[in-house]
Amino acid sequence: VRPCSPPRFRRGSASHRACLIARFNFIYAKERLEAEAALKRYFCDSETVQKIIYIAAVESFRAAKTAFWKVKINVKDTLAVCHRGGPSSLEVAVLDYIACHKDLYDVCSSVHEVVCAMNKNPKLPCPGQVDIVVISALIRELCCLAFSMQTLIPPLDIAFGIDGECFNKNMYYRSFDSDFTAPFVAYHVWPALIEDGTVIVKGEVVTKK
Repeated sequence: VRPCSPPRFRRGSASHRACLIARFNFIYAKERLEAEAALKRYFCDSETVQKIIYIAAVESFRAAKTAFWKVKINVKDTLAVCHRGGPSSLEVAVLDYIACHKDLYDVCSSVHEVVCAMNKNPKLPCPGQVDIVVISALIRELCCLAFSMQTLIPPLDIAFGIDGECFNKNMYYRSFDSDFTAPFVAYHVWPALIEDGTVIVKGEVVTKK
């Protein structure tokens, strides 16, 4: 960790939050589709491809949050030596410091962790049929985004869906190939983005009877 006196980043946190939400939407609209195209060279059906990408998103957020927790402990221990103020101001200083020094995050390690976890995931359709490294660009972007989202107060996160859950119109959109009369989620296409329990950006699911 670099010397003390982290920059005053918190004053721009609202615009930073907006940029992160916009990035989440951009990944969904563009880079997710690019990853789908890469996977469709190995799988014929869209359902398998969409399930793989959804799990990639979930695993990426999990890996990034774990990495953030480790970085935060290290930075907090270092800044505490010269910090003047209470615990709450130290917490803000730590978050600002991490937000301004993104190179503290070893994203390559998280990408490797996600790829290894997915290649061994028994829940994935046809595990081992394709090396998940083909969508490593998407995983990298999601990891970086998820890590940055942890520097916000409160942090942004994704909702973890369960196949078979009741469809929640406040949390998800139905995919175009859904059965619009079905009350249950067959599988998830993209996670919802949440902030302190409130849905900020709806996710996407497929509903079937």
